[in-house]
Amino acid sequence: MELNFTGTDICAINGTRSAPETHYDIVVVGAGPSGVAAAIDAAKAGAKVLLVDENPVSGALMGNDIPLYFGGRMTAATQNTERMLEAIFMSMPALETAMDAGVELLLGTTAWGVYRNGPGVASLPQQVVGLADSERSYLVGFDKIVLATGARDLAMSFPGWNQPGVMGAAALQMLLTRYEAFAGQRILVLGSHDLALETALLAQARGIDVVGLIEVRDAPQGNAELVAKVAAAGIAIHCGQTITSATGGINGIESATLSTGDVIACDTICVAIGLIPSIELVDAMHGPRALNATRGGYIPAGEPSVTAVGDCAGLADSGFDHVAYRMDWMRALSDISADDTIICQCEEVTRADLIGVQPPNYLSRPAPMCARSLDTLLQDGPANPDQIKRLTRAGMGVCQGRRCRDQVAMLLAIEADKPFGSIPLASHRAPVRPLPLKILAEWDEPAEMDAAWDVWFGIPTQWVPVEDINTPYQDEHRQMLYTGMYT
Repeated sequence: MELNFTGTDICAINGTRSAPETHYDIVVVGAGPSGVAAAIDAAKAGAKVLLVDENPVSGALMGNDIPLYFGGRMTAATQNTERMLEAIFMSMPALETAMDAGVELLLGTTAWGVYRNGPGVASLPQQVVGLADSERSYLVGFDKIVLATGARDLAMSFPGWNQPGVMGAAALQMLLTRYEAFAGQRILVLGSHDLALETALLAQARGIDVVGLIEVRDAPQGNAELVAKVAAAGIAIHCGQTITSATGGINGIESATLSTGDVIACDTICVAIGLIPSIELVDAMHGPRALNATRGGYIPAGEPSVTAVGDCAGLADSGFDHVAYRMDWMRALSDISADDTIICQCEEVTRADLIGVQPPNYLSRPAPMCARSLDTLLQDGPANPDQIKRLTRAGMGVCQGRRCRDQVAMLLAIEADKPFGSIPLASHRAPVRPLPLKILAEWDEPAEMDAAWDVWFGIPTQWVPVEDINTPYQDEHRQMLYTGMYT
């Protein structure tokens, strides 16, 4: 049927979007060394540059392991925003250099989404990045965007890992070097590649008692010089072993049990098996990505208006196969994990729930659901993590999958007997950081957008049949029907 309309449909979204508050030649997301350097170079070349960084994040976000895997090992100092800001400037003098070069700097500001016209979106006035601080959310236009979002911690599940005191290496390094706000005193490190070795040496240099490193492979995996430094520091590397459980009390971790049966007293278990390039914004804007095992996993594949720098673009390539190493750890931990081992902490999804493709215990499980399993899904084709997420809720919690997304993909690959790259990661969607609705909401909505709310969402007349809603659009629509203007 051919439809002939005259005039303008007031319910169309075209032309109703809010204009961005301002526009920059270049927006740099992430004020680490790579991001600051990119911002300074652009400003010196005459560009109007905005540099944003989410740090210092609130204590509440840190408590939910955002953006890094803090594991509840922060001191109360992280609740003091002014102190945290001062610590950032004290530890990163290059920020002042950037400001002197003309870069506009926003700290404590999250870049939660990037939007461009394309399939499914054709009404934006220009490409924009969504920003939010503790007070509000707004849009900023840009010509080019530089992602310097770094890398995040890879979490690994084992019995007892869902207690305070199990944390990531990047989070530990940030608490030790940037904020001086680490609450632990005695740590056990998982892994023996460069990340683990450097973390152990840093912790010891900061006065932390490092009780050892655990390595599933038969020999240390890192740089020989770093291995020698760790040995010279008197830190033992236990090879050919894994952690089988962690026990704790009211304050979290108190000890770890190894596959040999040895029990090691500690208040912190640092998971230093690997870092993951932070590509959430790339994913949310539907940008291309590629799996690169020697650069840390999935990395941006490149686009004309998007540049990735630093660890976001991929870890330094030393030839080490990070993916194979992580899979060895995942298999070892899977072998010792019971069915009730938690995989997704936020939603309390167990290993049995994930493999059985069942919802968590707080939801009902009708008979058809109970008959479902990963085996039945695999009969229809390869496992899809987004489908698994919807069916099990693994990855739907407030941490937005940061603790479980990668290990879910690894577990699915193991259970399906497929290479890791054949099972994609669950997708990231904006907002890539949890934001309160009161901040995310657009309170100053344009009148054009507000004009047809009753038709779009049935508010306030949501129980009135659409044909009885008296709006100019509906009146015109009915008139066209009655007069035969539809052909």
